[in-house]
Amino acid sequence: MKQTTFVLLAVFACLALSAPSAPGWRFDLKAERSGIVALESIVVSPTLVVFFDRASNDPLQINNHSAWGALWNLRTSTARPLDVLTNSFCASGALLSNGSMASVGGDPDGFPGNPGIRPGQQAIRIFEPCASANGDGCTLFEDPVNLHLFEKRWYPSSIRIFDGSLLIVGGMHEDTPFVNTDPALSFEFFPPKDSAPRPSEFLKRSLPANLFPRIFALPDGKVFMVANNQSIIYDIEANTERILPDIPNGVRVTNPIDGSAILLPLSPPDFIPEVLVCGGTQTDIFDPAQLSSQTPATSQCSRIRLDEEGITRGWEVEHMLEGRTMPELVHLPNGQVLIANGGRTGFAAIRHVQDPIGNSNADHPVLTPSLYTPGAPLGRRISNAGMPSSEVPRMYHSSITLTPQGNFLVGGSNPNANTTVGPGIRFPSEFRIETLDPPFMFVDRPKILRTPQKLAFNTRVAVPISVPPALASAGAKVQVSLVDLGFSSHAFHSGARLVFMDAQISTDRKTLTFTTPPNGRVYPPGPATVFLTIDDVTSEGAWVMMGSGNSPPTLE
Repeated sequence: MKQTTFVLLAVFACLALSAPSAPGWRFDLKAERSGIVALESIVVSPTLVVFFDRASNDPLQINNHSAWGALWNLRTSTARPLDVLTNSFCASGALLSNGSMASVGGDPDGFPGNPGIRPGQQAIRIFEPCASANGDGCTLFEDPVNLHLFEKRWYPSSIRIFDGSLLIVGGMHEDTPFVNTDPALSFEFFPPKDSAPRPSEFLKRSLPANLFPRIFALPDGKVFMVANNQSIIYDIEANTERILPDIPNGVRVTNPIDGSAILLPLSPPDFIPEVLVCGGTQTDIFDPAQLSSQTPATSQCSRIRLDEEGITRGWEVEHMLEGRTMPELVHLPNGQVLIANGGRTGFAAIRHVQDPIGNSNADHPVLTPSLYTPGAPLGRRISNAGMPSSEVPRMYHSSITLTPQGNFLVGGSNPNANTTVGPGIRFPSEFRIETLDPPFMFVDRPKILRTPQKLAFNTRVAVPISVPPALASAGAKVQVSLVDLGFSSHAFHSGARLVFMDAQISTDRKTLTFTTPPNGRVYPPGPATVFLTIDDVTSEGAWVMMGSGNSPPTLE
């Protein structure tokens, strides 16, 4: 009997050792390279992402010169060149209400290998909606003589606002040393609303470290802005600025002292906005000769609720697991926030500090992402338990975006003046592309089988779905999110937005019914991706047009 017992125990032990483990998060390094440094990225269709770089000597070729634009195919993990006329280096962008992508601003400089390049500071680049899943026939439109910004802008920020147009904020006019010494202290719109830019006292006060301001369209149509260590609410319609509390503890969070920021998910019925700001550095020194690549970045995250009660209470402080400069914050469809990329020490920009690492002002890459859970208790919101580590440092000029497939596309990194590769380079120009795949990518997932191409505001919508048996329990947690996937550039995912919608699944598990946002202030009219999440298992996203699809401005 004892011998039989020992045999059975041995069998059970072997079974336990050989049983498949539950799926976890994974980095997946793609075989194909991006061909250009993916320092800016924006999803423009269910299958395509636009990458922008500077005009340089990247390996991807078009029309007998190096490309600095590319289309990345999410299905095939391949790149094809995109012809760009103006220098898109350090630009911003967003999707408009009609589905077109607008990239704005950029670099004043040319490049000897691309003699036909035009200056980018006043550029407006339009990528119209592309019907081809592979990008066949899809091109970028530019007309620098007739289609341009009022003011020169390098390192600006831009977001889609309540009427589907673009608000463009800040930047600098020409190349300046490290901080913003030639500032564009104004706002403007595309399409234009005024005959000239609107001056901003906020941008003047937040000098000199105020490049790529962190800006967010609030659900009442106003705009929350963070630059340097300062914050305001800007009323577009009244053209007024309301000063809000500074970021606590002297932490500065905009280029070249980069933290990141994100608008936390908006939930019905009140859609009360909260903003989270993480990383950056505590410093009062702006002379790069007195700064070091080894200066510790802050671990501080600051969170503020933007109603009267929350503004009175001010910023709530918590901490990441490590200090990070140049991190990026990105939504998950279930409402969590991914914290990825960046370094533990130093600053943004290229070869300015007293002890650069090669050309990098920063060092000690953070290779393991973390998850932030907004609804968890203070002090228990951030964890990297079960998160993988990448082999690829993502330092200055990196990008990351949530995709319609539900995973994250990660690319770029280039703290160098031009394309720089070769042995012994600590932080080279990076052409490797990865996805960061959540656990739900490896299990049976719910499916949204069909959606209308356009969704009207304040409307109840029923769509067919399929639900795997493992997720079909009556008490399952159901979340439906409407997501703007945003524009990734310089440690900021501008325009990123997640709005939860009231939703129910029918008793036969075949129909999902949800109620769209009440108006274009809660979700600015334009492209959106609808995700269905059941017990943290998320479907592939359904690409829809939220609103009429009219060209801006359109009040809906």
